[in-house]
Amino acid sequence: MSDMRLDRRAFLSAAAAMALAGCTAQPTGGAASSQPTRGGRLRAVFAGGGAQESLDPHLANLFLEASRSKAMFDKLADYGTDVSIVPRLASRWEPDAELSTWRITLREAAFHDGKPVRAADVLHSYARIADDQRTFRAKANLALIDLPNSRAVDDRTVEFRLKRPYAEFPNVLAAFGAYIVPEGADEFSRPVGSGPFTFGSFQPGRSLLLKRNPSYWDGAPYVDELEYLIAGEESARVNAVLGGQADYAHDLTPATARTHEAAGRMSIVRLTNSGMQAFAMKVDRPPFDDPQLRKAMFLLADRSQMIDSVLGGAGQVGNDLFGKDYLYYAADIPQRTPDLEQAKWLVDKAGAKGLKIQLDTSAAASGFLEAASVFADQARQAGLDVTAKVGNKDTYWADVLNKGTICCYRSGAMPIETHISQRLLTNSTTNATKWARPEFDALYDQAVATPDEAKRRALYQDMQRTLHGEGGFLIWGFADWLLGTSPRLRGVANAPANTLDWARFDKVWLG
Repeated sequence: MSDMRLDRRAFLSAAAAMALAGCTAQPTGGAASSQPTRGGRLRAVFAGGGAQESLDPHLANLFLEASRSKAMFDKLADYGTDVSIVPRLASRWEPDAELSTWRITLREAAFHDGKPVRAADVLHSYARIADDQRTFRAKANLALIDLPNSRAVDDRTVEFRLKRPYAEFPNVLAAFGAYIVPEGADEFSRPVGSGPFTFGSFQPGRSLLLKRNPSYWDGAPYVDELEYLIAGEESARVNAVLGGQADYAHDLTPATARTHEAAGRMSIVRLTNSGMQAFAMKVDRPPFDDPQLRKAMFLLADRSQMIDSVLGGAGQVGNDLFGKDYLYYAADIPQRTPDLEQAKWLVDKAGAKGLKIQLDTSAAASGFLEAASVFADQARQAGLDVTAKVGNKDTYWADVLNKGTICCYRSGAMPIETHISQRLLTNSTTNATKWARPEFDALYDQAVATPDEAKRRALYQDMQRTLHGEGGFLIWGFADWLLGTSPRLRGVANAPANTLDWARFDKVWLG
């Protein structure tokens, strides 16, 4: 396993050495096969989470961790490219008439140690996630399951009793981080999952090597080995592909994509409508506990300028609502456009003219530094003294969850119902805006208990109207996710971030 740390200095040194030797890295795509071929080691380079990172799939939060988890583990269901729910370890699901009991049938699948995936493994996994003493990403999603009264009907049938009727229960099965681990598993230094790759070796903050699982229920991967490498700097990820040390570089900026798209040494893959781009204002504290100031922020934002300046045109303007073009999206709410005079008036009315506001940002995600700079300039035109503060990229997401007043924020794809349950309910574990409204929670509870799809849609529309008018997410755009791949890498799907086929390496091959 490679022990290299990918950084800018290393790659510049490597490039210089190649030049001195009179050689240049050449693209290998000319002879690459368009038909799947087996063999080889695929190296994928992502931004990482530092030396304290874990392989516990229930702790997955970063995009790196999400991709690694899906390589080694499975969920009962997952999100399709249109964010519909598709079966994985669950071959089918069926509710009772009251929507309060759901019966799940498991497909025939095995863990890496050869043991079959059983109902007992599912119940253990969900109980672990729901543990009151822990904070796992999917905990809020699973909170409605009455686990003590759920049961294994037999080894391949699970019956989930719910605390209330819930029409959207398949979304729970697909929830981010709701992976199935073996019964009793609570330590993941050498993970055993049911996914397409088996554990090889791990160096936290550096690399993870995985091996092909020849017995995978969904078909064995084409590549023999998969290696995840870590590089916090985008330039290092790009240079890894250009220098032949990697075949897949996650999360590139539009400027980088434009630079390399025509050169032929690196292919650019655009995952359309993949990433929500936003600023998260905390509505439980000054200054954004004042709805007038939040409205001013909505109106001073020049979204088209943000798309052009930050995303290089690779995206669509947002309307302060998550899930553009997804099921239940409130497309009939008029698009917000800049109104600087009205924003100035609201700033004055709120007594906030000249107010100093710290906008937290970091290099944790591409475009965050640029977005903070552009938006700070826009806010100053409305009379607010907004200054960007650059934080630690390795701890950024933990830091901004509870601290500060406004921060750069982004998200991959998930159902609108899941976005609400994870981020906008009083008990949501990743509630970055601190939105807590009992009446809003009640609307959500009513919606998910409503079997009639048209009535459920109307309730989601009401919730979105409230969020559009008073919420803390200033959602300015939906970005195309940009990846860089070596010319020999084939089969990379155009799938939004966080969906099943995004950053999925069992269905790609090396030509």
